[in-house]
Amino acid sequence: MHISNEYLYEEDKKNYLPTFKRFPLAFIKGKGSRLWDADGKEYIDMLAGIAVNNLGHCHPKVVEAVQDQAAELMHISNFFVSPPQVAVSKLLVDLTGLKHVFLTNSGAESVEGAIKIARKYASKHNKGGGVVSMKNSFHGRTLATIATGQEKYQQGFAPIPAGFSQVAFNDIDALQAAINEDTAAVILEPIQGEGGIIPAEKKYLQQVRELCDKQNVLLIFDEIQCGVGRTGKLFAKEHFGIQPDIMTLAKGLGGGVPIGAFLCSEKVGKAIDFGDHGTTFGGNPLASAAALATLKAILEEGLVERALGKGNWIMNKIESWKAKHPMIKEVRGMGLMIGIVLDRPAAPLVKALLDDGIIVNGTAESVIRLVPPLNIPDEDVNTVLEKLEKLIGSIEQNEKK
Repeated sequence: MHISNEYLYEEDKKNYLPTFKRFPLAFIKGKGSRLWDADGKEYIDMLAGIAVNNLGHCHPKVVEAVQDQAAELMHISNFFVSPPQVAVSKLLVDLTGLKHVFLTNSGAESVEGAIKIARKYASKHNKGGGVVSMKNSFHGRTLATIATGQEKYQQGFAPIPAGFSQVAFNDIDALQAAINEDTAAVILEPIQGEGGIIPAEKKYLQQVRELCDKQNVLLIFDEIQCGVGRTGKLFAKEHFGIQPDIMTLAKGLGGGVPIGAFLCSEKVGKAIDFGDHGTTFGGNPLASAAALATLKAILEEGLVERALGKGNWIMNKIESWKAKHPMIKEVRGMGLMIGIVLDRPAAPLVKALLDDGIIVNGTAESVIRLVPPLNIPDEDVNTVLEKLEKLIGSIEQNEKK
């Protein structure tokens, strides 16, 4: 039997809970920045599993690490330690400048853990557990994480967990007004991802850090999408010169293998007691080996610096189109986390590019998101840019007729 896109798509619809608006495509192979579907068509991947495959697909160092570890030991209880977990924990602490790490399985799980330890710290200091997040933010789809985010993700899931409030992003006055004696933490993305690739203003983040210090409120940075080299710094916080009290990671951390983390400062760590948090699978030897190999490859291959240079090149190129392509309203982002803001919904362009062998996605209705592998070849980027400009020009030309 020939396994085709159509067959797999139809079989999936019979069994999988319909929570995803899937394209009728089934990918069966990936290598670097390329993907192949079940019908043999080849694609350039500018989405990278939504900022997950920072090393591209099936990077040989990650593949080797996973294969070797799978042959030795895949899982043990967290009653015990393993060499990969010990090694990746030390590396993350060293790279972030924070004191402690807890390894998880996903981004939402990392945010849940961050909220828990922030509330435990506040409790130890006789404060309430309120958490202030930003409008237009996204921190996951579990009950606690949707409480921090956009209202559209909360519909139908009442009662939403209490103790959460939202204020406008990049508005220090709004944040100051929202903080009170019951506020445990402020959580934000240094660059809002699902919200449309919106970077924080440097002055704003500096003011947030000062405000949190003054009010004894913890500052949580969600770097799940913007961390691990994505923005042209190993962590986006480095662009702003800000050290959070707690930071969350996932997506690009495991090179495609599920793993997340939350890290915290020494003062937060001192508030945590035995049994306050736990995980069955988090930090298992297999995922830890993948994360260790991923981080080492990003550092050894200079991909952080390459992401910065390549991202600036792409943004400057698209920016230069604005004069002749009024469809493009704005280009924003950092490194290889780029948003192209259009004067219309992005979905039709996303579909047209997919038909032409280019994988991107739309976010915030009118933004084309580009988050390719950090090591994507220049020739692939050139192909994407040529096809994107040709598509935009064709649409605009047809509208003039």
